[in-house]
Amino acid sequence: MIEVPQAIVCESCDAVCQRTPLRPRQVSHCPVCGAELERHPGAQRRRILPLTVASLVTFAIANATPIVEIEIKGMRSQTTLTGAVVALAGEGRSLVALLVAATTLLFPLLQLLILAWLLVPLRQRRQPAGFAPLVRLLQSLRPWGMVEVFLLGVLVALIKLSGMATVLPGPALWAFGVLTVLLTSVLSFDPRGFWDMAEATASRDGPARREPAA
Repeated sequence: MIEVPQAIVCESCDAVCQRTPLRPRQVSHCPVCGAELERHPGAQRRRILPLTVASLVTFAIANATPIVEIEIKGMRSQTTLTGAVVALAGEGRSLVALLVAATTLLFPLLQLLILAWLLVPLRQRRQPAGFAPLVRLLQSLRPWGMVEVFLLGVLVALIKLSGMATVLPGPALWAFGVLTVLLTSVLSFDPRGFWDMAEATASRDGPARREPAA
C-alpha cells in the first residue's frame, strides 16, 4: 500500500481512505470494497529484533552442522547444506546448486541481515543508512526465501532412504525446523511498520518521508 501521513490507499480498489489510529487488535477496512487496510501491530515491533537475532543464530547452526548421517553396510556419510550445494555443482547440476544456494542460503541470510541493519538503529531512535531502498529490497526478497520447501524436501528424502539405510537426523535438521518457525514469525512483520518506527525516531535530518512500502 502507498501511504501518506493522514491517508492510505487501498490495494484492492485504489480508494484513498482516511488513516485512523488503531487500538490493539483493531483492523481497519476499506469503506468502498471492504478489503483490509491495516491492523494494529500489537507487541510485534518489540519482538521483531529478538526474533531476528534468534533467527541469525539458528541460521548459523543450521549451516555449520550436519543435516543427516547415513549409514549403509557399515559406511557412514554426513553432509551440511553447503556440502550438498558443492556436491550438486560437482555432479554437473550447477543450476540446481545455484537455486538451492540462493533460496536456502543467500536470500534468507540477506533478509535477516537487512532486518538487523534496519531494526538496531530504529530501536536506538536513529534512522539507518539506506532505509528506503532496504525496505523495498526486503519486500522484493520475501517470495524467494524457501527454507520451508527445503526442509520438506529433506524430510521426504529421509523417509524414502529409511528403507535402504540407517538415517540419523543431524543438528542442522532440527535447526532448520526451528528456523522455519522463526522466519515465518519474522517475515510476517508488516513493512509499513518500518515507516511508522522511522517517523517516531529523532533524526537530525528531520522526520522520515513515507514512500511506497513495496
